[in-house]
Amino acid sequence: MPALDRQAPRSTPLPPSLAVLPPRSVPEVAPTPLQRQYVNLSVVALVAGAVAITALELGAPLGSPLVKGCVLVAAPILVLTTGDAAIRIWRSAWAWMPVNRGRALFRLAWFGTAVLFLVVIVLAAGVVLRA
Repeated sequence: MPALDRQAPRSTPLPPSLAVLPPRSVPEVAPTPLQRQYVNLSVVALVAGAVAITALELGAPLGSPLVKGCVLVAAPILVLTTGDAAIRIWRSAWAWMPVNRGRALFRLAWFGTAVLFLVVIVLAAGVVLRA
């Protein structure tokens, strides 16, 4: 299977009709720390979250050992993967700033959302673990 990440940019000339349009992407210059493990870690957190939500839907109390165990597994993974994504969004925003300020500001808004999600993860995990 061919490697799909970090390929050299192609230098094929654009047709004149596309040459006047703003760029559609900017190259990513460095991988984030968890980039290769991101999907695998996310799957573990997804399964743990699904088990915890199913247990709650079936009537398990918030302080149930099953729910707490799932939170103990999923919360640190979510913090790591969301932090890794936030780093990538931050880098993307500053890479876009000299090219297209509107796209850069949009990415900064997503960065703020990622940081807010990190706070929510920590607070929710604290509520569950104290129950």
